[in-house]
Amino acid sequence: MHVLITGAGGMIGRKLALRLAHEKILAGREIARLSLTDIMMPEKPAGFAGAIDAWAADLALSGAAEAAIAKRPDVIFHLAAIVSGEAEADFDKGYRVNLDGTRALFEAIRAEGQKSPYSPRVVFTSSIAVFGAPFPDPIPDDFFTTPLTSYGTQKAIGELLLADYSRRGIFDGIGIRLPTICIRPGKPNKAASGFFSGILREPLVGMEAVLPVSDEVRHWHASPRAAVSFLIHAATIDLAPLGARRNLSMPGLSATVGEQIAALGRVAGEKAVRLIRREPDPAIAAIVAGWPTRFDPKRALALGFRAETSFDDIIRIHIEDELGGMIPR
Repeated sequence: MHVLITGAGGMIGRKLALRLAHEKILAGREIARLSLTDIMMPEKPAGFAGAIDAWAADLALSGAAEAAIAKRPDVIFHLAAIVSGEAEADFDKGYRVNLDGTRALFEAIRAEGQKSPYSPRVVFTSSIAVFGAPFPDPIPDDFFTTPLTSYGTQKAIGELLLADYSRRGIFDGIGIRLPTICIRPGKPNKAASGFFSGILREPLVGMEAVLPVSDEVRHWHASPRAAVSFLIHAATIDLAPLGARRNLSMPGLSATVGEQIAALGRVAGEKAVRLIRREPDPAIAAIVAGWPTRFDPKRALALGFRAETSFDDIIRIHIEDELGGMIPR
């Protein structure tokens, strides 16, 4: 088994590479080669006995996608993207990375298959940003995609490309619409959703966090651990039951900001809650107002995808995975 991860330097890409390197098996086959690429050189996970390739590349540039596909990976996790806030702020960059890079990768797979038979499994990380208000509550699997951001539009186009290339047998693709991933470790990024993690991550280590929206804002969440499990499950299951509908909304947890903060108080105490500073930001509030709040992901659940059921669990997962199981005092 040869596995390629694009966007391998990002948070989910790193965690996926580490888990694959540790487990060494995917879809019942031993992973012999792990290929990692991102705009910056991704880190190679330690302890992997097979071959590891890692390189920096921009998939939207001529020849970059072809080089990534040249060794014919069996499974491709396409995570490479820029996040929502950055895609909204920089229109040209958003379309170049999120759309042109995706199309270049899909075309490189097609070109390789024209040389001799080749049809890999492609797992594409989409987003719940493909949906736009007004929404039913909950949002069903057959709700139409009408994104209200450039990022959501770019992901929706990627979903259509994935479905069409899969229909034509160019590859065997599945798109997974990730909830907002919380709690994201590390430093804040340019995602408009970053505060959902920040109001928990920073107080857990004794730092102040800024909350730019009201406590009543509701959103759909899953942990980084769940996101990696979604990806691995998507790479291993039989996709025949999906038919032509290759894109799935993932399970998650619907919670208000106030419910997040209440969970923080239960897990880490009121001292942590007092570190949250409310500082309204109308621009972020406007973006978040157009986001979905709750899903009914029956198709994904029927296929075995699972996520957390309480925010207390999401916080404890972060403490276990990022803080060594202990809250700094």
